[in-house]
Amino acid sequence: MSAIVDSVIKNSIAEELEISKGDEIISIDGHKMTDMIDYNFYMKSELVTIEVKHSNGEIEEIEIEKDFEEDLGIVFESAVFDKIKPCLNHCIFCFVDQQPKGLRKTLYIKDDDYRLSYLQGTYITLTNLTEKDKERIKKMHLGPFYVSVHTTNPELRVKMLRNPKADKALENLKWFRKNKIPFHAQIVLCPGINDGKELERTLSDLAELKNTVLSTAIVPVGITQFRQEELKRVDSKCAKETIEIASKFKRVCCSDEFFLLADEPIPPAKYYGNYCQLDDGVGALRLTYDDFKNLKLPKAVSKPYKMIFACSYAAKNMLEKAAKKMSKIKNLTVEVHPVKSNYWGKDITVAGLITTDDLINTVKDVDCDIAVIPTVMLRPYSEDFLDGKNLDYVREKSGKNFLVQKNIYSLKEIIDFLENI
Repeated sequence: MSAIVDSVIKNSIAEELEISKGDEIISIDGHKMTDMIDYNFYMKSELVTIEVKHSNGEIEEIEIEKDFEEDLGIVFESAVFDKIKPCLNHCIFCFVDQQPKGLRKTLYIKDDDYRLSYLQGTYITLTNLTEKDKERIKKMHLGPFYVSVHTTNPELRVKMLRNPKADKALENLKWFRKNKIPFHAQIVLCPGINDGKELERTLSDLAELKNTVLSTAIVPVGITQFRQEELKRVDSKCAKETIEIASKFKRVCCSDEFFLLADEPIPPAKYYGNYCQLDDGVGALRLTYDDFKNLKLPKAVSKPYKMIFACSYAAKNMLEKAAKKMSKIKNLTVEVHPVKSNYWGKDITVAGLITTDDLINTVKDVDCDIAVIPTVMLRPYSEDFLDGKNLDYVREKSGKNFLVQKNIYSLKEIIDFLENI
């Protein structure tokens, strides 16, 4: 059980105390910690005593006076200090199980940890939730959580998750309701399995839990060329049917992919409410384009300049609309070049799964001054792609300059960049 410091925030209490990377926070006021939930709880005090084991082996006890809500400014290596609760399911649609060898090691980790769901918004299935876990959730009033429901039909859920303990989903969600624990629900739609009438059943069951369910996101199953399971892809007919079913229920949204597959317009902002599940691709296109429409574009750039967006196919239509308007800026040409996923297969259309060679093949023969890519192509806080190669490799092999768009829901930093050319 180790709370290891990864970095400290500049001008923070931790920096003043000379806490540094590699140090371990052993305890706070004598309390051992299992995760960031404990850390945040014990830090809520005006006077705390922390025990620190420095990277040189020296152990130091430090008494700190601070504001009640003030944090020390420590960034830990992990949000969980003991072992992450592993996923015990073998879902028929599991993306981790269909990955080939040779990718980053972290991509093969299957977690199903309620703590990470609470702290970082990862999805959990509740199949490994213990009574002890429930006691802690209730005692500390944790929530909201993000729950992969998929179906409330007990027998079907056991089949889909290939886990005999998967049949307790609705029972656990009713426990959430009873104890006022809010959650967001996710449904990975697999045509012929949990769509149609089964989807209506699931959404009806969730509707009975009322405002305990903050939102429900429906996303299409992802199928790569490495998948061995016989699963159907979401086609236009299925997409239209799913959109229609979802429209009958409150706080239920289909991901952007459904509207693209159905060849229907992306809904207005009102459809997405508070954009509760953006990371699941629910409303990302609408939010980004609406933000763009409110940006003030420069009248000109100082010299002839050509920019391209090397994007996912999912973002293609939205970026083409933006590119058309941006190309009206004097001296500027903007084009959109979606990256074809030869690595995963033609049905994978999201930016987070783009590999270096596919990106290189897309941009190497395109004449441009700079190529814009979204930060989701890279591992957080790095320039590493999921295939283990980095942006320097792409620069070298493609001969192109790149601008990494940090905020994937706004083009403001792109406009700011153009103003400084």
